[in-house]
Amino acid sequence: MSKISMGELLRDASRRGYAVPCFNAINLDMVRGIIQAAEEENSPVILCHAEIHFKYTSMEQIAPIMIDAMNRAKVPVSILLDHGKSFSAVMKAMHLGFNAIMFDGSEYAYEENVQKTSEVVKIARTLGVSVEGELGYVTRPRSGGAEGEDDDSIIDDTSLYTDPEQAREFVERTGIDALAAAFGTVHGVYLKKPKLDFTRLNQISRTAGAPVVMHGGSGLSDEDFNAAIDNGVAKINYYTGMALKVVEKAKQRMLDTQEHGFYHEFMMNVIDDFREDAGQIMRTFRSSGKA
Repeated sequence: MSKISMGELLRDASRRGYAVPCFNAINLDMVRGIIQAAEEENSPVILCHAEIHFKYTSMEQIAPIMIDAMNRAKVPVSILLDHGKSFSAVMKAMHLGFNAIMFDGSEYAYEENVQKTSEVVKIARTLGVSVEGELGYVTRPRSGGAEGEDDDSIIDDTSLYTDPEQAREFVERTGIDALAAAFGTVHGVYLKKPKLDFTRLNQISRTAGAPVVMHGGSGLSDEDFNAAIDNGVAKINYYTGMALKVVEKAKQRMLDTQEHGFYHEFMMNVIDDFREDAGQIMRTFRSSGKA
């Protein structure tokens, strides 16, 4: 009970009222902590690696680690290329064994997004790979710490949000297994209290014809997460919050330590920190006990 298609995972989440946690994991320590949490919580999980993180760890390095973790896990696991923007990255991920792809064509005009996403889906189908597409645009502001280039002023631009009627057409024309929707979330640290359009999200979920995905989950309240799931979100991506929390714990631990520290001890503590945070997220997303 390990490898499973992302499409199957998300359909189950939609039926049973929870969201599958999707964690960006850029090294072995993160993978170990997340899988430990998933097994403890009896939760399905998606491990992902984003194209923007290739400068830290290449796909060639992380793919064997993720695949091994997926094959050994006691719970359902899928591995996803997150925010794949280049055709070469998408093709390489499928070649290396990722069984899910997020093709992010959100920066293109609508028709070009449809065309490029459809091409990816056509190839992925022959390989048994699930595909997530994005319609609308989830911003990545410069000040948010998510390596974005967007001007901070556009985070309230509702014209970038996903149109519910267009969402249905987009899913039909592309054949994607999941739809990443924009309804007020942002990547990275929130620069101010977010205003999420749950009415829009509910309309998208009811009309799209595919499970809906939320990006930009770090920094939201438990109430926000619950409302998102209640309004149809079946997968939530999470990275920034974990990356910040684990570093803060490590800093405090080092300040509190009076004796000499060894790297192997530091590593094991960090893995445990990843496990602890991932477990909390699984309980918040209601995925605990759903494996």
